[in-house]
Amino acid sequence: MSADALTWPLEAICLAPSKRDVLEIALDIYDRTCRTGFDAPGFCLVNIAEAMDSGAFRQLMVDLKTAMATIHAGKTERTLIYLSAGRFDQQETTRPHLDGGPDECFLMLGYEPSEVDAQLEIFDYAKCAFDIDLTPKAFMAQHNPMFQPGYELLRPYSMRLPCFDRSAYQIICINNSSAPFSVNEPKWQGTLHTATILTPGSSRRRVINSTMIAPAPISTPDRISESQPQDFLTTATVRRRGDE
Repeated sequence: MSADALTWPLEAICLAPSKRDVLEIALDIYDRTCRTGFDAPGFCLVNIAEAMDSGAFRQLMVDLKTAMATIHAGKTERTLIYLSAGRFDQQETTRPHLDGGPDECFLMLGYEPSEVDAQLEIFDYAKCAFDIDLTPKAFMAQHNPMFQPGYELLRPYSMRLPCFDRSAYQIICINNSSAPFSVNEPKWQGTLHTATILTPGSSRRRVINSTMIAPAPISTPDRISESQPQDFLTTATVRRRGDE
């Protein structure tokens, strides 16, 4: 990968497991998403190539988080906890952004089949910041891509997700961190994300099952209510983003 174009081979970012081996899928996600340097993308997409319903899909997301927590504990003697879990109908185009969270966290987003067409794009802002000798937070303060000059600076570090398919159940994991790069004290290196909604419509839904996950000491409880994990698995309620 060169600094003037963010290009990862499809096999690095687009996963299409032939069977539902949760641990194997979790390992692939972890290696690609939970990076502490720039030799991994910081994101990946998992295409669920089997028949399932929304409940089974959300259960798979929970199972993958549990497996990733076990993997993380084996590598760092820390676990992974939920910071949030919810379901949204998201039909607003966004600029490159982080979702609010701690210095180290990632998003596990479960996209359900939808008639709403969209394009997803990832921006490796941590690598861009590193290349111009800034921390990620300093980069966002000085070159926020919500504004055009920052967006143009970051554009060479962007990549559209070529395997996103609105007709399929797909899980997208995105490193949402803002920690500085360090060789001596490795921290997760984040990316920004954006969605361009091509065919929004009030009569259609674009359901995203959204979770934010972060490292924490072993035995730390999730930072969501005791009922929220079960609600996430069973609720039929979907909030529309922008109507809150």
